[in-house]
Amino acid sequence: MSKHNEKNRSVVLKFVFLVALLGIIGIGIRTYSEAGSNGKTLTAEVLTHTVGRQALTVSITEQGTLESRENVEVKCKVRGDNTVIWVVENGSVVEEGDVLVRLDTLVIEDTINERSKYALWSLSGAESSRANAKRAALAVKEYEEGRFVIELKTLEKDLAIAESNLRVARNMAQHSKQMFERGYAPEVELTEKVFAATQAELAVNEAENAIRVLKEYKKPQQLEQLRGELKAAEANRDSLNERAKMDGTRRDLALAEKELCTITAPKSGMVIYPSAQSWEKTPDIEEGATVHRDQKLLLMPDLKHMQVKVGIHESMIERVSLGMRAVITLPEQQLTGGVSEVAAIAEPASWWTGNLVKYETIVELPELDGLRPGMSAEVEVFLAEYEDVMTVPVTAVIESVDGALCWVQLSGGQIQRRSLVLGDSDDVMIIVESGLDLEDQVILNPRGVIQEARDVSLQPDTQEDESTKENKDDRGVQGKAGNQSAVTDTRNTPSR
Repeated sequence: MSKHNEKNRSVVLKFVFLVALLGIIGIGIRTYSEAGSNGKTLTAEVLTHTVGRQALTVSITEQGTLESRENVEVKCKVRGDNTVIWVVENGSVVEEGDVLVRLDTLVIEDTINERSKYALWSLSGAESSRANAKRAALAVKEYEEGRFVIELKTLEKDLAIAESNLRVARNMAQHSKQMFERGYAPEVELTEKVFAATQAELAVNEAENAIRVLKEYKKPQQLEQLRGELKAAEANRDSLNERAKMDGTRRDLALAEKELCTITAPKSGMVIYPSAQSWEKTPDIEEGATVHRDQKLLLMPDLKHMQVKVGIHESMIERVSLGMRAVITLPEQQLTGGVSEVAAIAEPASWWTGNLVKYETIVELPELDGLRPGMSAEVEVFLAEYEDVMTVPVTAVIESVDGALCWVQLSGGQIQRRSLVLGDSDDVMIIVESGLDLEDQVILNPRGVIQEARDVSLQPDTQEDESTKENKDDRGVQGKAGNQSAVTDTRNTPSR
């Protein structure tokens, strides 16, 4: 009995499943036939928009922060790396001469002490070298006008004595010769007198040679040595003078830099950190931070002349020009300004900007009290403003291979496709230059309600497909030809 019941239950389930399947097939056939009878619409309810004329404003909105157009920069003037031991608070209002930053002076004080010691040491050496140079200069003069003259006079005296002795010896030799010839003197005496005359003559020659050597050799040699010693003494004097001067200059520079370690306000006003400037890459200073020469430490903005710096995306920057009107929305008020500067070079894309390429654009603000650097601002730059133009919603237009299209619902309920010539647009509405008339009922979101719109939007570009196919065929032919020859002529290859 149980087996018979199970068999009946199985037959009933199969029958129910077959009936459900036939029902589903019937519903599909009916829906398809209804869609085929209409030819265009997918659903019975269609949302439309009545074409009309209106004013259209095209703008771009970016976020930015307020900053001053004219900032007095407070920079570090101390050489090398220095440590900050105190800094004024961000946003403080100070008077001219108030202390803004104090830098550590320990290293500079050590430099002052060391340079003072070296300066005194070098000064002592310089004084000693000046005395040596003066002695060397006097030694040259003393030799030329003193020792040389005395030595020369001595040699000339010896020469005069030798010449006198030579004359006496010659006279005596002549007398002895006469006496010997007359027989009054022996030959030995004559020989002695002749020998004495010869010795006297040699003494004269020796004295003359001594004078010549003194003038031609000893004097130049002695003068060269003395002048060399003078030049060496003068060079030593000059080097020590320069060293003393340099050490003194370094000491004075260290003293001046010690004064620069206390940075005061150049004028009265507000003091802000560099990060208050939009897109500023200079890090803020803090106690214990290391700063270097010419580093921007603080800013003193001119609160009467403020501006907003924003980044405009590269796709819109060509439309931005100087003088364009801009509306700046602050937390508690709204201002009207104008574009005063557009950067020619984009800021490098980075991860914190979402890898977007943007161009710095500056919008000037009117003079107004209460504005502060760093305030957030929303800037709307008006790219174009149109009056009394025909517009349709952006959602009613489809871009296809045949151009811009929309679908119009006629008075009888029929659906008609229209080709459009479009103009400028904002995020909601787009200008229609031709293709529609006033009071036409354009269908919104045609892809969702019209099968034809969906088919057209999904239709591929046949020209592009043919070009792609030709390129693939050409690459296949070139690949086969490349197996036969290493040189391939690509001049006939279709361009992409």
